[in-house]
Amino acid sequence: MTIWLDYPILAQFKKNLKFVRIQHLLMEEMTQILSYVAYLLPAIVVGIIAYYFFKGHTANEEGRRRYLIQKEAQNKVLPMRLQAYERLTLLLERIDPNKLLIRVKPFADDVEKYEALLIKNIEQEFEHNVTQQIYVTPECWNLINAAKNATIHLIRQAAMHEKASDADGMREFLLRNFMEEITPSQKALAYIKKEVGELFD
Repeated sequence: MTIWLDYPILAQFKKNLKFVRIQHLLMEEMTQILSYVAYLLPAIVVGIIAYYFFKGHTANEEGRRRYLIQKEAQNKVLPMRLQAYERLTLLLERIDPNKLLIRVKPFADDVEKYEALLIKNIEQEFEHNVTQQIYVTPECWNLINAAKNATIHLIRQAAMHEKASDADGMREFLLRNFMEEITPSQKALAYIKKEVGELFD
């Protein structure tokens, strides 16, 4: 019995067989890749979770360390800040016109000499405490500076007043003028008290 083989059919069969083999190999490779992914996936998930956990933990530790350093620095700086506030309070008390005029008395009748003496005292007190500005807020320091300048301005105005015919007259005029008024120093002192209170809130 003779078997007739049709060559085009045989070629098509071989082609199909080759395609099926390739498909089978691809399926095997895909199965192998999927099994690798199945093994690797839990490790990747654990790795990602561990990464974010350690990142969060490191950030928390860094924040905690910064907080402790800041707290330690604050404990060291706070006494210096309080000392600065004390010195600036003393400065404001000493340049307050009511206290300044009682402490610094005129040596002669000349109004201009007494004016210069009072201003010199204020400037010396201020220069002696100028370094304290690094421990207080800029607003507080600006207010202290303004109080000093306002006091000097008031002394200059009093020296030009017609009632200030001599140094004693100028002194009496200023004392009477500030007897019931709030002085620039008192305004600045109120701000210092407020700022010191905020340190402990």
